[in-house]
Amino acid sequence: MIEVSLNDRLGKKVRVKSNEDDTIGDLKILAAAHVGTRPDHIRLPKRHLIYKDHISLADYEIKDGSGIELY
Repeated sequence: MIEVSLNDRLGKKVRVKSNEDDTIGDLKILAAAHVGTRPDHIRLPKRHLIYKDHISLADYEIKDGSGIELY
């Protein structure tokens, strides 16, 4: 079980607990429940890359305590 911090552009920080083998799509569903928006409206970019929904957190090397921008 890992805990990922999601920061949105308005300064709100959300912490979501997930497994490393969960996909980015699963993380979006959990984040949407905390933020109050639909998962298909959430983008998780990292520099020039936007995380794909079908790839796991472990494949992107997202570990416990990682921080991700939420758009």
